[in-house]
Amino acid sequence: MPWVLLVAAAAMELVWATALKHSEGFTRLWPTVIGVPVCLLSVVVLTLALRDLPVGTAYAVWVGLGSLGVAVMGMVALGESASPARVACLALILVGVVGLRAVEG
Repeated sequence: MPWVLLVAAAAMELVWATALKHSEGFTRLWPTVIGVPVCLLSVVVLTLALRDLPVGTAYAVWVGLGSLGVAVMGMVALGESASPARVACLALILVGVVGLRAVEG
């Protein structure tokens, strides 16, 4: 269950990071209204996962999956660069996350 919570918390990063991108520095109401509470909820769910997972592993996975998801979202939906080097670096993040999951069980 803690791993499910951790993945859910990381998935929320896609929502809040994208919303805050569209908030244009907190100058647009609705993206801000969506982004800030989802960000806080993501941290709350991470905290629940931390009950059973080591903090170093949980934080690395949360940040790694969140960063990976936001980067892919940026490439797919926002037209950000999908250069081979960038994709390779993102793949390394995924390898690290999978490795941490394998080590922690």
